[in-house]
Amino acid sequence: MQLHNLKDETQQVSFVEAVKTGLGRNQGVFFPKSLTPIQDIDKLLDLDFVSRSSKILSHLIGDELPADTVAQMVQNAFNFDVKLVEVEKDIYCLELFHGPTLAFKDFGGRFMAECLAQFNQGEKVTILTATSGDTGAAVAHAFYNKPNIDVVILYPKGKISLAQQKLFTTLGNNIHCYAVDGSFDDCQSMVKQAFLDDEVKQKLGLNSANSINISRLVAQVCYYFEAIAQLPKEQRSKAHISVPSGNFGNVCAAMIGAVLGMPVAKLSATTNQNDTVPRFLQNKEWAPNDTLESLSNAMDVSKPNNWPRVQF
Repeated sequence: MQLHNLKDETQQVSFVEAVKTGLGRNQGVFFPKSLTPIQDIDKLLDLDFVSRSSKILSHLIGDELPADTVAQMVQNAFNFDVKLVEVEKDIYCLELFHGPTLAFKDFGGRFMAECLAQFNQGEKVTILTATSGDTGAAVAHAFYNKPNIDVVILYPKGKISLAQQKLFTTLGNNIHCYAVDGSFDDCQSMVKQAFLDDEVKQKLGLNSANSINISRLVAQVCYYFEAIAQLPKEQRSKAHISVPSGNFGNVCAAMIGAVLGMPVAKLSATTNQNDTVPRFLQNKEWAPNDTLESLSNAMDVSKPNNWPRVQF
């Protein structure tokens, strides 16, 4: 899987390098230069979730990892249910809260942990991540007590729920948590700033488990295929997937799925009052405002990291 830095075309890396590097030069995110559709989608959709996810991820990663290695990583990471529930006629909800921390980010966090365990070969790693609520818990539990890995989590003080906070601040051991007097965007800026300091990066073996990291993003592609697979066959090509969007990683994963050949008629991304992207689409000016608080704190993001990937 060849990826390039969306802010520096000269930096081209493999999947393994991208996972281990996290963020590219000039704070650029990595993304595939091209995506090849998967052949025989109907046959793929007939598989069970773990088998299908293994094939999707092997297809994306390519020959960097043996197929049986990827299959074992997926089996270790995706060991909980994914349910498509009919809310009312022709309206479904994809339940992604059956993982250990009750959030869709369990998929990406756990697959990233499997990747780093496979790639690191005993090197000391520090995972530095910002959270608007659910990433922190998913990453903390995915990497809890993993050898040679420390996790540092920055979260906006007083702006996440107490339940979310307790899910990661009560673990201890290799999980270190810091409340930041500011917004999620402030936390995210601190993470990006740390990655600009080569001395800090080298000394700490710095990596990020935000959706900056490509391993988290590709893992999320898998559950969109599962949603389509659970629909009656005659409905699949008519599906309209609507994704609540804060940092825009989740809808980007759905877009990757569509490019790979997943049958879907329409994708929608919805934001709350932190509307940088809708305003950009209207007037072509990237003008983030101060982050506004809402009841959906995980969506309170005014500078979404994944927008360059969506735009590309």
